[in-house]
Amino acid sequence: MWKNYIETISKEHHFKAPATNPEITLIKEKLNIELPKKLLDLFNETNGVFDNFDCPLIWSTEQIIKDNLFYRNFEDYKDIYMPFDNLLFFSDAGNGDLFGFAIINGSIQKDDIYVWNHEDDSRTWIASSLEDFIKGWITSEISI
Repeated sequence: MWKNYIETISKEHHFKAPATNPEITLIKEKLNIELPKKLLDLFNETNGVFDNFDCPLIWSTEQIIKDNLFYRNFEDYKDIYMPFDNLLFFSDAGNGDLFGFAIINGSIQKDDIYVWNHEDDSRTWIASSLEDFIKGWITSEISI
């Protein structure tokens, strides 16, 4: 489903092998969060989505863990940014801004996607679903 959906929007993205169950389980263990169903379905087809320059549209499971742990634990950020525990980042804009799902009461309860602005620490709604985010970002209907 996801590969076909993305290929109908753009032929300039490629896919990796599906994420393994241990890779997906590691996200839950390291970040203490269940993946939203749509992101889990995507990882069951591909462990990340990348453009022709190998820049990720959707991060790999490994990058999700690495980057989320970094933002949640980097001591210098604790003095200048609000906590990052309420977001699960899964993509970036290439300029320092990050895209993620909101975590409310310890779980992802909505499909909405937010962008975190690294310059002003704002967290702004940007898309109503992963599908809308992917389509909007690829086609530049979403811009930041």
